[in-house]
Amino acid sequence: MLLAHFVTFVCIAPGDAVHSASLPEPPMSPPPSSKVCPFRQRGRGRLGALAALLVLAGGLSLAGWLMSQPPRVERRPAPAPAPPLVEAVTLVPRAIAPSLHGFGRVVAEREARLASRVAGRLEAFAPGVLPGRMVEAGAPLAQLDDADLALALREAEAALDQAEAALSMERGEQQRAQAEYQSFGRELPAERRALVLREPQLRSARAEVERAQAARDRARLDLERATLTAPWRGMIQARLLGEGSEVASGTELLQLVDVSRFWVQAALPGEALAWLATASDTTPGSAVTLTSRGWPAGSEREGELLAVLPALEENGLQAQLLVAVEDPLAIIEENRAAPALRLGDVVRLDFQARERDDLFALPTAALRPGDEVWVLDEEERLRRRPVGVLHRDDDRVLVAEGLADGERVITSPLGQPREGMRLRIASSSDERPAVEAAAEPAKARR
Repeated sequence: MLLAHFVTFVCIAPGDAVHSASLPEPPMSPPPSSKVCPFRQRGRGRLGALAALLVLAGGLSLAGWLMSQPPRVERRPAPAPAPPLVEAVTLVPRAIAPSLHGFGRVVAEREARLASRVAGRLEAFAPGVLPGRMVEAGAPLAQLDDADLALALREAEAALDQAEAALSMERGEQQRAQAEYQSFGRELPAERRALVLREPQLRSARAEVERAQAARDRARLDLERATLTAPWRGMIQARLLGEGSEVASGTELLQLVDVSRFWVQAALPGEALAWLATASDTTPGSAVTLTSRGWPAGSEREGELLAVLPALEENGLQAQLLVAVEDPLAIIEENRAAPALRLGDVVRLDFQARERDDLFALPTAALRPGDEVWVLDEEERLRRRPVGVLHRDDDRVLVAEGLADGERVITSPLGQPREGMRLRIASSSDERPAVEAAAEPAKARR
């Protein structure tokens, strides 16, 4: 490739002139001065060919040598990989209470199935005695046929008059016997004297009067019981029989519910009871906020933790709690704007737990398997730390042991965490307190 030309040597005699191509020469008589030197031309041709071969061989040798040499790459040490970038929260001690919530069903605190205490025909219900209507204490609810009961009362009153008359006659006989005994002039033993003075007959007459009075009072009471009345203020839940039905003693006629207070029966894990207080005669129980999906947005009711039931829930073996709600149907004027609770409703209960000031709140992402956290030390290195978890829920974890004020806890996931590995912390996350970071998921869910 280095030789691209052919070399031609021509031997020209000295003194020859170069003639122009436009000047023709005589065809038969060449000039005497033009002579070609064949030996000189042959020698110079051989020398040129040899030089060309030498140049070609040198170029090929140089090309082969260049191709045989590998490329030289300057080797530099690989840069150290950057530490992983993580987020962390700074521990700040604050008064903290866990978020305790559950679901419960509304039940009646007091309900009654009103039954007839006498036999008879149900004539009619009182006006306004309809399901969903309020009735006051002592108000008449239903009326039974009382004709037979009125006759029984008259018979009892007549029997009482007869017994009282018999008692009056016996008292006269006793006075006559007393006069005869005194005229007899002799003292008799006590037993014989009681017989002479007719004391047993007098006691029998008095007993008959008392029996007749009891029969009269019973007949009067049965006549009063023919009218069914409300034992306390409540709401009619249902009519159990229709008018005109023949009822016996003990037949249920109405279902009445006390609407002054309802109960909500809920279930919570057993460890949650340490954060709550039940009501007593002198102190109120923990406050409870009730909400429901069926209520308007932002509507809620307030309740009070009344008691913890002795039996556990059958399915989840959780503790059963009883929450009391005053004026559940919002009948009182001050509660008219509040939503009403209905029997059988399922509501959400948020309990106001007692606070503790020796705990740290962490996001749930900060707690690793085995109840440990990753702490970032002063040299920006990862340190594993086992902790004592006192409470955990969907949003945050309350830690009682294993952490100190001002420490930074890593919340980001790591693919291959190693003890002592160097990390980089995001500049914005280091300034965020742990309590605020733990509360962010709950705010976002709302």
